[in-house]
Amino acid sequence: MKHVDEYRDPDAAKRCAEAIHRVTTRPWNIMEICGGQTHAIVRFGLDQMLPERITLIHGPGCPVCVTPIGIVDKSIAIASRPEVIFCSFGDMLRVPGSEKDLLTVKSAGGDVRVVYSPMDAVTLARENPGREVVFFAIGFETTAPANVMAVLQAERLGLENFSALVSHVLVPPAIRAVLGSPRNLVQGFLAAGHVCIVMGVEEYRPIVAQYKTPIVVTGFEPVDILQGILMCVRQLEEGRADVEIQYSRVVRPEGNRPAQEQIRRVFKIVPRKWRGIGEIPESGWGLRDEFAQFDAERRFDVEAISADEPEQCVAGEVLQGHKKPYECAMFGIQCKPENPLGAPMVSAEGACAAYHRYRRQEATRT
Repeated sequence: MKHVDEYRDPDAAKRCAEAIHRVTTRPWNIMEICGGQTHAIVRFGLDQMLPERITLIHGPGCPVCVTPIGIVDKSIAIASRPEVIFCSFGDMLRVPGSEKDLLTVKSAGGDVRVVYSPMDAVTLARENPGREVVFFAIGFETTAPANVMAVLQAERLGLENFSALVSHVLVPPAIRAVLGSPRNLVQGFLAAGHVCIVMGVEEYRPIVAQYKTPIVVTGFEPVDILQGILMCVRQLEEGRADVEIQYSRVVRPEGNRPAQEQIRRVFKIVPRKWRGIGEIPESGWGLRDEFAQFDAERRFDVEAISADEPEQCVAGEVLQGHKKPYECAMFGIQCKPENPLGAPMVSAEGACAAYHRYRRQEATRT
């Protein structure tokens, strides 16, 4: 297989599903840890092709969804300042803070702009020396190299009006948090292929050894995901627990070492709050002290801002796989894409958005 269309081939998907049926003899719970995989599963009905004994659990793999409400409130406070040009990817503009979102700030006259790369924000800083340009640097390990390069470029250019509001989160600590929970039901993981393109798979090996839980690094197309499930089920049925790579056409075990070096140069490990979940130790990246001049939290004195999650939103339960989106009493009623209560209904990778778009009628009947 060389082309994307081949990874969406119905016959190939059917063969993978049939193989999963043949090897499955017991109930297994498998969590995908990527919002892109969640959307593919729901969109293409991959879970409906599996044996009833296989349960797919949607995990905290959507970077927009896990960005905590306190960080959103910090972004709103910064973006509301008249001297600021606030730059973000589009999804984040509609993520609700405790009182409003960035789109509301924009509609009230704030200079909030959608960009497609952090380097766009660096360019804006060069073109607007009299303004403060802030980039909202969120995401898992996948987006870190580009965000790091933006900071390094700003340093090289001597830009004193560029900064980043950093809210990076890391996958391995999230997996540990899931497995260490007394409510955990997960017996195997599909890991996000794009994260492992950057970081490789070595960080997963101690987790597999400690918890005796297989992890399969998986791509994002239907055949990718079904192959990943097949590989995970085979391990579970055979009583094995290894790190395996389904997405081998892209992922190497060592990852991208030059990118890792640049990340370590700019970022340090920090504790990070996850929306609806709480603080997970050593689960994020923040700017090193050597790059403090680019830290928007310090520059705009918003470090003390905090906020509690709304009680009516069960995003944390959804993100940890304890509830399906349609099990929320607000789903499709008071919480819709045009009026979301929580980030999982906003993001293009959010589980609630996926179910609302592709499974709304089914959820209503349920």
